[in-house]
Amino acid sequence: MKKIGILFGMEDTFPWAFIDKVNELGKGEFTAEPVHIDCVEQGADTGYAVIIDRISQDVPFYRAYLKNAALNGTYVINNPFWWSADEKFFNNALMTKLDIPLPKTVILPTHDRPAGTTEKSFRNLAYPQNWEYIFNYVGFPAYMKPHDGGGWRNVYRVENKEELWQAYSETETLVMMVQEEIVFEDYYRVYCLGRKYVHIMPYEPRNPHHLRYATTHKTEGEARKKLLKTIEEYTLKMNKALGYDFNTVEFAVKDGIPYAIDFCNPAPDADRNSVGEENFAWIVEHAAKLAIEKAKDYIPGKINIDWGTFVRDSI
Repeated sequence: MKKIGILFGMEDTFPWAFIDKVNELGKGEFTAEPVHIDCVEQGADTGYAVIIDRISQDVPFYRAYLKNAALNGTYVINNPFWWSADEKFFNNALMTKLDIPLPKTVILPTHDRPAGTTEKSFRNLAYPQNWEYIFNYVGFPAYMKPHDGGGWRNVYRVENKEELWQAYSETETLVMMVQEEIVFEDYYRVYCLGRKYVHIMPYEPRNPHHLRYATTHKTEGEARKKLLKTIEEYTLKMNKALGYDFNTVEFAVKDGIPYAIDFCNPAPDADRNSVGEENFAWIVEHAAKLAIEKAKDYIPGKINIDWGTFVRDSI
């Protein structure tokens, strides 16, 4: 019998439903449980064939545990080495090489000096930045958000350079991106599992969190069919390059073109109370199916780490 674990924090609906579904589909050959961690010894096997990671972005100790588990053959969803290296601005840069439509984006140096640095630490950095170029390139309104953050934390919408200055002054040592606002007529959030299972969901980011999935398609007819096909193709292309097995991608649709807005969500919302029953059933079913597929390849001690095409093609 092969064990599948899920590592999670405060969320309560998805982890238990996932465990139940794996135990149902596993038919005694595969079993799921919450990961139990006690005394993490270097190089020691965890006993798990697969671990789904839902929390290590907030708990560095867990990230270290998962890397040790991966070294011993556990298939970790998502790859903890890549997740540690990845961030949103790099994602945007990579997508420019894949011809994915994107909002215009720049990255800013921190407003305040990081701890332990002095003026001399920044002798390579132009001061001031070429703000007029940035303003003309990105335009207003614009969004400013952390280059590696998530969960809509520290996100600002700015109408002009004065509002940008004010918001920027509040960011302290966060590295921020400034991004063109796409005034959209339609918006989608897309689950992608295993770089092959895709579930497209109408989404309204301007609604309160619990009502963001309480919306419908605004594009109709043949145009919608074509749009959804393009979104699916872009989603698979992006996740194959990034190497994520469990991710969401967001697209803002303007003039029929889906612009990729956010696609670094390796522990995406899967709570029944926010995503709704239909979406919840899909994510539970396919997460369990994916975990079992990966567990079949588990051989204790044999490293089983998967990478996206960006890394594989670079080696």
